[in-house]
Amino acid sequence: MSGPGYDMFAVTAHGLADLCAAELAGLGIAGRVETGGVAWSGSASSLYRANLELRTASRVIARVGEFGARGFAELERRAAKLPWQDFLSAGSEATLRVTCRKSKLYHAGAVAERVARTLAGVGVTVPDAVTGDDDDDAHSADIRGQLIIVRFMRDVCTISVDSSGALLHQRGYRQALAKAPLRETIAAAMLLASGWRGDSPLIDPLCGSGTIPIEAALLARSIAPGIARADLTPRRFAFESWPHFERASLDDVVRDARSRVRPARARIVAADRDAGAVAASRANAERAGVAADIEFRRVQLSDLEPAAGGGHVVTNPPYGVRVGDRRNLRELYAMLGDTIRSRRPGWEVTMLAADDALAVATGLPLTELLATRNGGIPVRLLTTACARTHTQADGVYQRLHNQEGTV
Repeated sequence: MSGPGYDMFAVTAHGLADLCAAELAGLGIAGRVETGGVAWSGSASSLYRANLELRTASRVIARVGEFGARGFAELERRAAKLPWQDFLSAGSEATLRVTCRKSKLYHAGAVAERVARTLAGVGVTVPDAVTGDDDDDAHSADIRGQLIIVRFMRDVCTISVDSSGALLHQRGYRQALAKAPLRETIAAAMLLASGWRGDSPLIDPLCGSGTIPIEAALLARSIAPGIARADLTPRRFAFESWPHFERASLDDVVRDARSRVRPARARIVAADRDAGAVAASRANAERAGVAADIEFRRVQLSDLEPAAGGGHVVTNPPYGVRVGDRRNLRELYAMLGDTIRSRRPGWEVTMLAADDALAVATGLPLTELLATRNGGIPVRLLTTACARTHTQADGVYQRLHNQEGTV
């Protein structure tokens, strides 16, 4: 390639790093699982492809540099030596996000001031700085220009730049919302961890705004989330404004992703008792270009039609934190278990649960696949299938991603 290589890191929600590493392996990228995500080194092309195709990552960042600093003069001197020219052009804007922990330089605002002074020296203005919050999703709507992440831990400063722009769960299709929407990255993780291979029936009987069925259709059709639109046009990424951005390389990555799109071979059903939820699901699926691959049904949970053979139920019932009350939810979870046993015998169930007592109320033999957070709420991903190792999940992803026509 003509531009520089990068040290990259795919940021994930808690509990999703192993699945993200499996996705990267399916893309031919060998990543290292670390706290908070997956690291690797590679070309601009691998950076572009990770942003376009990762289903479980929140964002992809590139490491500008890492160094020790116990004083502000040392911080400024070392920061000035970093290759800012690879990521920022003179006259551009940047937003700093700074956190400091267990370091002599503990005042995040003062650190931001010194880094901003360094950036001013290369012609970059910093109108905004966000300090004191290490949550990757925090203040994302307030970012102006290029996001730069500065993290001090035990007197070691790590500076990274965001390559994604809008968080990667923002596929662009989910504009119509039902109650307590599920993040797209979590829905994709549920599907990958469940072992669903894209060639057997799948139903979400509590579909809400349709995120799980839509992500299932995208996965089954091998549509990269970065082109999850009816016309398969790619979303915009922050790296497109970098000085060494390679338009031809990104075009090749997009072309390759489009070439792997295939027809769906599974029956995917989005069901809900609420007419507004079904309408929202359909509208979102149309924007994602997969409405024709999903059956939308307004139906009470207890009225689901019987189905013989095998399949998967993948769903995100209400948690009781935001929606409904505990008594009604206990009845809902019990009905979910009864309906599956009577109308979907032999089907595997994968569900999120924030309350162990509610999960027990299903009467299903559930085991934990992983623990994460959705909307700030701690949740566990549970399954009736035998406990799967991440190696097995890896194999499922690679079969879905790499094989044309068969999985």
